[in-house]
Amino acid sequence: MALISTSVRVPAWARHLGSFGAVLGALVFLSAAVLPATGAPAGKPLRIGFAQTGAESAWRTANTESMKSEAARRGIDLKFSDAQGKQENQIRAVRSFIAQRVDAIVLAPLVETGWDPVLREAKRARIPVVITDRTIQTSDESLYACFIGSDFLEEGRMAARWLAKEVGGKGRIVELQGTPGAAPANDRRKAFAEGIAGFPELKIIDSQSGDFRRSGGKEVMEAFLKKHGRTIDIVYAHNDDMALGAIQAIEAAGLRPGTDIVIVAIDAIREAIEAVATGKMNRPLELSPLFRPKVYDTIDRLLAGEKVERKAYNQDELFDRTNAAAALPSRRY
Repeated sequence: MALISTSVRVPAWARHLGSFGAVLGALVFLSAAVLPATGAPAGKPLRIGFAQTGAESAWRTANTESMKSEAARRGIDLKFSDAQGKQENQIRAVRSFIAQRVDAIVLAPLVETGWDPVLREAKRARIPVVITDRTIQTSDESLYACFIGSDFLEEGRMAARWLAKEVGGKGRIVELQGTPGAAPANDRRKAFAEGIAGFPELKIIDSQSGDFRRSGGKEVMEAFLKKHGRTIDIVYAHNDDMALGAIQAIEAAGLRPGTDIVIVAIDAIREAIEAVATGKMNRPLELSPLFRPKVYDTIDRLLAGEKVERKAYNQDELFDRTNAAAALPSRRY
């Protein structure tokens, strides 16, 4: 069977149009390959990377569980990383999230500084980063989308105001600091010191890091008691776990926490509120770990191209003997 060959004469303008279409198609293909998409493809769950500091306290554990449970409820594919208290692990996790092309990254920074290089990588990949719990110091505020957490400076001021009133502006204080370089440790120390500056007879006689850990609080308090003995009137702890460790050391020394030594701390975990109800702690200031709805709602808005608040603070609350017992039945952490 003979093959019939036919030829069609194509006008010159059509040949040029075809060449233009081919070039245009190639440009579109290259753009799609180079420029990452924003948000999850239709019908697929959001993929979010969460770089957590570690599990150094009951507050941190509650924070992690709240993020995981809310992600599961919403059908979000949460990529979770526990940094085990090391910044290099968090940086490594963020780079892994970028390589996996997640839709957004949530970072609870262990310390304030050293984040710019990896945040630039996330920005180049067009992956929004939400900073939670702890703030950072950066040379370029555009490297992250927003911050969601608490006002650590105001927490330090609130603790100082309450304490000055409670002890009549007099007393010798030992301070249990958080992780060196961490925003809450820096701000709570600074604001508290400024808050008691107007009371010359209210003085910090010693200050040392317990690294936000209960064991650290116990060890540091033991050292304080050996060094200062009964001259200690007040313990100011940057978190409840360290305060609870200090209570163990105080009791082991034959003293009555909450009576012989006034104790004020920040976080308001359930054990701390129980300690207030029984008189072993005088005042925990709440820092809620339950960020989950606000964090995921904010990410939804970011991926939809909406503007969000640059800083969003959780509402803090003070507990004492008047309201601690009533708060326990509904306490979730």
